[in-house]
Formats: sequence, structure tokens, C-alpha cells
Amino acid sequence: MIEKSADKTEISFDPSASKAERYEKGAAIRKIVPRSSHQEWTASEDRKDPIDILIKTSVGRIESLLPIRYRRMMESPFAFFRGAAAIMAADLEHTPNTGINLQLCGDCHLMNFGGFATPERKLVFDINDFDETFQGPWEWDVKRLAASFAIAGRWRKFSNKSCKEFAWNVADSYKRHMLDYSKLSALQIWYADIDLAELIEFGKDEDIKEFHQKRIKKALEYTAHEKEFAKMTYQDGTRARIKDEPPLIYHLSGDEENYTLKEAKLVHKKYLESLSEEKQILLNRYSMHDFVMKVVGVGSVGTLCGICLLMSATGEPIFLQFKEARKSVLEEHVKIKGKYKHQGERIVMGQKLMQSASDMFLGWTDGEGGRYFYIRQLRDAKVKPVLEIMKEENMTDYAKACGWALARAHARSGDPSILSGYIGDSNEFADAISKFSILYADQNESDYNKMTMAVKEGRIPIAAEI
Repeated sequence: MIEKSADKTEISFDPSASKAERYEKGAAIRKIVPRSSHQEWTASEDRKDPIDILIKTSVGRIESLLPIRYRRMMESPFAFFRGAAAIMAADLEHTPNTGINLQLCGDCHLMNFGGFATPERKLVFDINDFDETFQGPWEWDVKRLAASFAIAGRWRKFSNKSCKEFAWNVADSYKRHMLDYSKLSALQIWYADIDLAELIEFGKDEDIKEFHQKRIKKALEYTAHEKEFAKMTYQDGTRARIKDEPPLIYHLSGDEENYTLKEAKLVHKKYLESLSEEKQILLNRYSMHDFVMKVVGVGSVGTLCGICLLMSATGEPIFLQFKEARKSVLEEHVKIKGKYKHQGERIVMGQKLMQSASDMFLGWTDGEGGRYFYIRQLRDAKVKPVLEIMKEENMTDYAKACGWALARAHARSGDPSILSGYIGDSNEFADAISKFSILYADQNESDYNKMTMAVKEGRIPIAAEI
């Protein structure tokens, strides 16, 4: 049924209803929240200062790394957008809301998708990072993803018309594949994945196709972690050590290193307790040999992140990446109480719910000072998008792929019949999302210019080029 509350429409799921009944329930929501309303974006007069939001999200981060964070965001409006999930979350709170909530990625942009290996060593295309995952309105992920294509397209100097078409293709692909998922059983949806090799075969650009096929072959030709071990370590007597690459990869020094290594071993022990018994048995055959800090991404810079090198008694390596887990930027804007007090557990459970096949070593832990962490393998046969070489047709293909992957992820925790009923079979929703994306690209550019001014005024520090 549809229940109207004081500030939004709440949709309750009835498992006994037929697919047709649920589809009609979704269609009925259009009368309350028209699909065309999603084109709207106008910054309100009382909109929070985006620089204040940015500074607030830096509280609690490693202060010496903040200039690197801001330097990375200053590279372009697109880089700024990648680090500004909190700004967009605050804006999305004031956009039309269908009341259909499901598990969100939370930071759904085009660089957060790619290929990676399943435990069965198959390469799939999926969402990669879930630091901001939380329950919320499904359309927020679609809007952030579509806007990222409009913003990235401008960065690549494509026309405004092309940028709008990229965003349109995100929403159109989401619509078409959500309709496909609405015809499947819940179990069939759970088994569904997107084969990366097959996805690449769909493309018409032979040069790009050959480029990606070579990347897939390279990603799978090494035993897991073997390539990283050869590239990232050196032998220090009888002990393998991770190479320093300051300021992005570095060991702590002196007493601090010894203390932190002891703490890391305790944190690792707690992490093992979050895994299933067979994974515990497997990882208990390895011991921690080294531990370094690592600066990652754009939005995560300044959080406590690093790499652990584990070694078996016979010298086989495993690299695990740990990342600090902070509150999702969505939490204060969705008016939904979180299920998990442990932020690492929130991320792990959200990732397992949305991904077709999650990392086999994905788990959570905590350290001193009330910090939460989650842990996964480092770069397990990942194939990242390379925007710099994409032509317009490649961007269009990639937009369709991301829209497909997002639809599959949403279909796992949401009701694809209700979502398909709301979106319908016309172009109205895709048209609205594409218009929103261009308007929000303008907003993002304005916010980026404000950051540039804040740097000049000394409000925020930036590092020298690295």
C-alpha cells in the first residue's frame, strides 16, 4: 500500500502481492511524485555552504593528509565531484522523493564501477566501493551516477548535448534492465551477474575492445597477489617489506611503527572473528609480516587506510587493504535509522547485499579510539575504467553498462516490479534525469569555483603537486 506521511510517501512491501499488482503500485506513485519532477534542481536560498560541508567532512581525518585530499579535488570539477559526496547528499535531500527506499551505494559515480575477480576467478562488472552505503531513496544513486557522466563528459571536452545523452543513457539502461529483473524470481536476481568479457564484446569500437581484452588477460595471468608482491616489496634480510612511496605509501617510524604493528595484529585478530569459519582457517595459515599506511582515492584521503602483507610459512603472500569506516554521508539526510552501530559492518553488509560476488576476505574490525575499519583484498584482478581514452561512443557504452550494474544492485534489496512500475516504458524518467544532470553539473562547477576561491583565501590548504 501507499501511505502519505507529512513529508514524503512511504512504500511498504507486500510479499503476497503479484508482480502485476506491485507494478501498478509503482505506477500509482507517479500521481504523487511525477517522473518529470526529477528534472528539478534549483539551489535553495538557505543551501549550506559547500566549503563548510567539505571542511566538516574532514574533521577526524589525519590532518597532515588533508592538503593531499584538497589537491586531488582541485584537479578538475570532476575530481571535486568525486570528493563531494557529502555535498550532493545534502542537496538530494531537497529533491523529489518517491519514498521507495533500498540499499544505496551512496557514492555512485562512474569511477566507482569496474571489473574484478569473483572467488571463482571470473571477471565481472560491478560497483566497487561502498564506503557511503546506506538505506535511502533509489533515485539518489541514479541521479549521482548520471550527473557524474555529465560532469566527466565536460571534463573530456564533449559537447553539452553529448553529456546530456550520456546521462540519459544511464537512466534508460537502468529502466530497461530493471524491467528485465522484474520478470525474474528473487533467487534468479541473486544469481545474476554481468560478465566483463561479454560486456566488452557488446562494444562496436574494435580498438577499445582490443585494449580491454588485453587488460583482462593481464589481470588474470598472475596468481592472486603474486604480481603485487613482485612490484611492491623488497627483501630486508629474511623478511619481506613493502616499499615506501611517500607521501602516498609509507611506514610509520621508530616507536610509533612498533606500537602500530602490535595494534595492527590485534585489529587483524578481531577482523578474523568477523569472517566465516572456513575463511578463518584459511587466513590462520598466514601471519602478518608488514604494515604500511596508504593514501587512497579522492573522497577517502585523510582517513586511516593502509596495506597489510601476510605470508604463509612457505612464502606465499596475501595483501589485505584496510580502510577506516566512518558514518555514511547519507545518514543525516535520509531520516532512516541505521541497522549497524559498527560502521565497518555497515559497509560490509551493504556491499554483500549489492554486489553480485563480494571479495572472499571482506570483513570488519575496530581499533583504538573508537575507530571502525573494514578489510578486503588489495586489487584482486581489478580492471578500472580509463576515461582519458574514451570517445563519445565509448562513454555511451560505459553509461549503459553502469546503468545496468546499478539496476542489478538495486534489484537485490528493492522491488524491481515497483521500480519498473514507477519508471514505466516511456522516456519521461530518462529525460528528467538527463536534464537534472546538466543542471547539477552547473551546480558542481559553481561549487568547484568556490573551492578554488577558498584555496586562494587560505580557508583550506592544498599540497604541492605529487
